[in-house]
Amino acid sequence: MKKNLIFFFVLIIIFFFLFLLTFREIYGNKNLLINKEKIFDIKKGESIIEIASNLEKEKIIENKFSFVLYLFLKGDEKKIQAGKYLLEPDLKIYQMVDKFISGDTIKIKITIPEGYNLKEVEQEFKKNFKEINFSKFKIGDFKNDFEILKDVPDEASLEGFLFPDTYFFNPDATEKEIIYTFLKNFSQKITPDLQKEIKNQNKSLYEIIIIASLIEKEVKTLEDKKIVSGILWKRLKYEIPLQVDATISYITGKKTTKISLKETQIDSLYNTYKYKGLPKGPISNPGIESIIAAIYPKETEFFFYLSKPDGETIFSRNAEEHIEAVEKYLR
Repeated sequence: MKKNLIFFFVLIIIFFFLFLLTFREIYGNKNLLINKEKIFDIKKGESIIEIASNLEKEKIIENKFSFVLYLFLKGDEKKIQAGKYLLEPDLKIYQMVDKFISGDTIKIKITIPEGYNLKEVEQEFKKNFKEINFSKFKIGDFKNDFEILKDVPDEASLEGFLFPDTYFFNPDATEKEIIYTFLKNFSQKITPDLQKEIKNQNKSLYEIIIIASLIEKEVKTLEDKKIVSGILWKRLKYEIPLQVDATISYITGKKTTKISLKETQIDSLYNTYKYKGLPKGPISNPGIESIIAAIYPKETEFFFYLSKPDGETIFSRNAEEHIEAVEKYLR
């Protein structure tokens, strides 16, 4: 009986010390094993034991069993998310687990300015992602996921639909995952009310985005954008060539807004000097102001406009006034 009591007390003491060791590692003042930030990668499909073993192997934690025990006690053993995590030196196990469960992975911040075209968006991503080729994808590749794209031609490129904004991506994000994020944001920005208004005007979303992409590259302020929108829709109505300089720059790839007479003769369906109607597709990824302007044009007596070197927009009622404005401001 006495031996059994001694054995029992020894077990209690051992258990107590194990508990203290585990408690110290889980809630201790700081992680003594790493003295600088460290990246830890959890791969898809890895078990809790594998994750704990890797943490121990990389000398991030002292004892893998403490990590496993804490997860099981919390009941969160199935909530760990894959990804790359930045672990700080003072991170405790319980904080580490919270990070893994919340999916607080390393994110790459990418900001796409309004008016960037597809090639410029690709170049921005290539600064952080090795292989990026958005051009190989078509709208048809994503129609099953986004009802808003139903009336856009299947063969249309993604130009115009990569909504300008600031995004945060996992370093391992695939091209499709990145595009999906863009399109999800786009579909949220084009609200049901805006969609209803487009339908009421007997216009298509694709037409709106094309016009918005032209406006985005041509003028700056919302008021000017609405006036230019009115001019473009009116020229379409009367079958007058749009003659948007930005479409020529899109064809040539030049950054300048100055175009030559010879360039206006380029045989391209994007050339709004040579061909009447809308260009083949959008020429940039417009922001919400330009999209709003395309949906809600302002009716005026103007048929022409030009942008001065300082960005001011000059409007004209007829060709004679427009020629005078060109001579005055652009010669």
